[in-house]
Amino acid sequence: MTMKRWSGRCLVGIGLALCLSGCQTWTSGMTLPSGRYLQHPPQYFPPSPPFPLPRELEAQERTAAAAAAAGIPPGAPAPLPPPVPPGEILPVP
Repeated sequence: MTMKRWSGRCLVGIGLALCLSGCQTWTSGMTLPSGRYLQHPPQYFPPSPPFPLPRELEAQERTAAAAAAAGIPPGAPAPLPPPVPPGEILPVP
């Protein structure tokens, strides 16, 4: 008699926990939300910046501004350094 009472209470407890937990349900190949999905607070995802690497963009803009100040048109190759005479050793920066 006690085993029947224990198993009945256990089944009622499990059923009650499943009904009140509000978890998602997977049926017929679909994941469906719980019945309380409208009671949850909305999530906010801030918009991504147009260029995800701000420091690299700032360095590129600084380089472009320096090139424009020197009179180099955009897209032109960078000027080459002067050639080193034979037998001369370059200083290490």
